Amino acid sequence: MYTRQCAGSTRDKTKNHYSKRKESDKTKTYLECIPCFFKQALTAAQTARLDEQKIKDIFDRIAALIPKISMDTTPPEIGMMVYKAIYQASNIEDPFKEAKKKCTGYLLASYDELRKKITESADPLYTALKFAALSNAIDFGANPNFNIKEELSTLYEKDFDLCEYDLFKKSLSDAKWILYIGDNAGETVLDRLLIEQLNKPVKYAVRSKPIINDATMEDALEAGIDKVAEVISSGCDAPGTILGLCTEEFKRIFTEADMVISKGQGNYETLSDQKRTIFFLLKIKCPVIARDINIKTGSVVLITNKKK
Repeated sequence: MYTRQCAGSTRDKTKNHYSKRKESDKTKTYLECIPCFFKQALTAAQTARLDEQKIKDIFDRIAALIPKISMDTTPPEIGMMVYKAIYQASNIEDPFKEAKKKCTGYLLASYDELRKKITESADPLYTALKFAALSNAIDFGANPNFNIKEELSTLYEKDFDLCEYDLFKKSLSDAKWILYIGDNAGETVLDRLLIEQLNKPVKYAVRSKPIINDATMEDALEAGIDKVAEVISSGCDAPGTILGLCTEEFKRIFTEADMVISKGQGNYETLSDQKRTIFFLLKIKCPVIARDINIKTGSVVLITNKKK
């Protein structure tokens, strides 16, 4: 049973209609996901400044994938195939490279101001969590129309819609070290600020290759994550963390970590059926995920898949 936060009460802020996933639950692909793949492909192709014929070629390649798609497959698994089709048609490995650099640079320019807001707040850990979750709006896949200046301004105004803060603090207190699975470039700057507040050794995992605007090793280093954590590659080049595609070393770290923090929708979609407890920190940008969590699109959450 969950309760809303009241003035002066605990930071734990959840709803009584939100229920834990069963261990067998898995995020699946739904019919409304299919046009979304085409929309994401169009955004990537236009960002790469491809001509209409090349974009048509990309659409043809994606259309050829549709009959082969199992609706039991997670959206990030299909997304990996979609972006491979974009690369094959365009020969551009990282169409969002410049956009990622711009987002990271913009947030780094605000780093000192953001850090001051966090450290001077009544609860720096909670504020850092909130800032990190809200920054998950930086997503050229599920949220291509975001405005980074507007999103930055909302950091000071918005709050969590669901937040298992008490459980998070308990797990953090008990943990000797943490695995933090990153999501998008740019929000890595806010991840860095959160890691500073964790006060525990952290391994920060990134994608092995460019995919949408997900953070790679290069993107994480540009944000200065290496100053506060050990940056590692998951070995997975999907827009999520598909354990079957990850390195044996990453899977070992995932299993042995005292605490796992997972950023973003793609990681939620691919990890929410895991048996171990994971803290998911994200902004809900998709009606499919909103239904899965039983909350409205646009909500900001810190939730777990299950309790130990």
